[in-house]
Amino acid sequence: MKAFSAAVAVVSIVAVSGCGNDPPAPRNGQNNAIVSEQSGVDANAPAGTVIFRGGYETNPVDRGRPVALIAAALGVETEVFRQAFSGVTPAHGRGPSEAEAQVNKKVLLDALGKHGITNERLDEVSNYYRYQPQSGELWQHTPATATATVSDGKVVSVKITHRGAGYMTPPTVVVTGHPDVKIEAAIEFTQDLKTNGRLASLTVVD
Repeated sequence: MKAFSAAVAVVSIVAVSGCGNDPPAPRNGQNNAIVSEQSGVDANAPAGTVIFRGGYETNPVDRGRPVALIAAALGVETEVFRQAFSGVTPAHGRGPSEAEAQVNKKVLLDALGKHGITNERLDEVSNYYRYQPQSGELWQHTPATATATVSDGKVVSVKITHRGAGYMTPPTVVVTGHPDVKIEAAIEFTQDLKTNGRLASLTVVD
């Protein structure tokens, strides 16, 4: 890292998420904190802390399903999977019977098989992103982490320290003590379940 004036401070941090895997352990000399969006402790975070909020919003037409993540993992466009799933009959409030599950699986494979998706891959991806929102769960995800460099009281850069995974939309990024700074986040989707929906970039907007 370049040397700045004596007024420079590097403050690590991140992330806000209701549940999921914890960010990596802090390195020596870093000021790290896990901030819970639901507990309202943002005000207690040290000035210069980078906090991520949200990023897990789904399209209302998908009724809570992380369709963009599922489609990306399968290697198809979001609308392709959405159309395939439109033929599925969900078992609301209960698990599907064996017969219902087989019918739904056939519907999906008939639509997705033409794109080279196998039964095994469909099961792997579906199981990975399966969750129970009624129980307060969220699909498997890893919150991102970042550090902010502050010089002469101004945020001059934000560096990603862990890209995370499982974001559906770019999270809102704030730096405590600097309410006017604007940071644009971008995410990217991959077929790798461990990196799908990861943070691609953070840009301080002048």
